[in-house]
Amino acid sequence: MTMLIEMNNVYKTYVLGEVKVPALHAISLEVEDNEYVAIMGPSGSGKSTLMNIMGCLDTPTSGSYNLGRKDVGGLNDNQLSDIRNTKIGFVFQTFNLLPRTTALHNVELPLIYSGMSSFKRKQLAMDVLERVGLSDRIMHKPNELSGGERQRVAIARALVNKPSLILADEPTGNLDSKTGEEIIEIMQSLCEQGNTIILVTHEEYIAKQTNRIIRLRDGIIEGDEN
Repeated sequence: MTMLIEMNNVYKTYVLGEVKVPALHAISLEVEDNEYVAIMGPSGSGKSTLMNIMGCLDTPTSGSYNLGRKDVGGLNDNQLSDIRNTKIGFVFQTFNLLPRTTALHNVELPLIYSGMSSFKRKQLAMDVLERVGLSDRIMHKPNELSGGERQRVAIARALVNKPSLILADEPTGNLDSKTGEEIIEIMQSLCEQGNTIILVTHEEYIAKQTNRIIRLRDGIIEGDEN
């Protein structure tokens, strides 16, 4: 099995004026291709910071982070942006969809700067919308969709670039329990199709449906369960 993520002795400290706020302490972990991992921990434990570093939205203060055997620590903003656009798909609790445009166009967005033809972009977007069960809703705008459908659009958008890694931050946080279970079933299906998925959740029953649970507390890994 190929190693997708390798973190070694990662620290993250935020500087607020003259105050230093430690967020992560000596984080070392590995994630293989096609793993399905949950990150859990109380508020302030470092979950979001860890996910931001994994997603190349932030960089470690010290330590190393390799994504797909590439050391991302020394990359500039443009290079990090390129990795985010081509290697990582993001799913957020708040969906982050453009309100005035269709599901199809929302899913197309990550492909706009790829140089791909409009026809090819639309074809790929329709394919992933079909994968998440929304082939009959492609021309609907977000306000015409239920919360679960909006999250499916967000998942389709995360998939359209065929990323190496999908990062989901509380993907069921704004959904009722039944709809949340449907979204988690989609995540499970995506993992079975070969995707690597890391999700942050507060829900123990959701975490237990993954293959591995990493537990954080005060910026330290206090548990790593298979």
